[in-house]
Amino acid sequence: MLRLGQHEFGEHEPVIMAIVNRTPDSFYDQGATFRDEPALARVEQAVSEGAMIVDIGGVKAGPGEEVTAEEEARRTVGFVAEVRRRFPDVIISVDTWRHEVGDAVCEVGADLLNDAWGGVDPKLAEVAARHKVGLVCTHAGGAEPRTRPHRVTYEDVMADILDVTVGYAERAVALGVPRESALIDPGHDFGKNTRHSLEATRRLPEMVDTGWPVLVSLSNKDFVGETLDKPVKERVIGTLATTAVSAWLGAQVYRVHEVAETRQVLDMVASIAGHRPPAVARRGLA
Repeated sequence: MLRLGQHEFGEHEPVIMAIVNRTPDSFYDQGATFRDEPALARVEQAVSEGAMIVDIGGVKAGPGEEVTAEEEARRTVGFVAEVRRRFPDVIISVDTWRHEVGDAVCEVGADLLNDAWGGVDPKLAEVAARHKVGLVCTHAGGAEPRTRPHRVTYEDVMADILDVTVGYAERAVALGVPRESALIDPGHDFGKNTRHSLEATRRLPEMVDTGWPVLVSLSNKDFVGETLDKPVKERVIGTLATTAVSAWLGAQVYRVHEVAETRQVLDMVASIAGHRPPAVARRGLA
């Protein structure tokens, strides 16, 4: 059972996490939701299309202009409070590696801290434990925040992913994070080259077998672009194909830009797997 905020999800219930970037330089939308009103409209649209979680981030993942903890908090804390007020039922996640920001957003209603940089700030798990919120435990290969991988090697990339993510999750639970609210994420692109991310995808069952819910953040990433030789704006089809494979292999939570398209992919896979009935069934019955 996965429990986030006021919601519980069964083993075969896929969950969509919609990306809401509060940054002026995000790689995909170039700051389209930096201002409050477009960002709130994005939340409303994502929820209407089937997202149960919105993931709010105040710093882009890649290199760029320095963003201090104070500036990151300025971009996210007030916005989290407003989303909590307008959308009381939505699960609010905040994409941050800093414990100061994590503490501030939890104070105003965040339900989940999404640590994409693999526990580089060990106090973040302590914050999640103190507030009894969820935590995403990601593998980033030991990379420093906002750096790109360079000639990274692993003897066995999945073995490293399992060691880091399961270890992080177990530490978080020992600190007081609810067991049913901790997730593990292989960290596609983070501290990895394209071949690493492809291998992590096809070996997802090894993560699922640990018993921790698995989150994948695949949306329009470089490993998709390099695999198909496509620029950022032409990676949707590759992303959805990877989403379908990940769903078949047992991932549960999907961090995405395209919510409606992802919902259809996940529903179709769930129906093929026998976990969801068709929305209608008229063919051959008239």
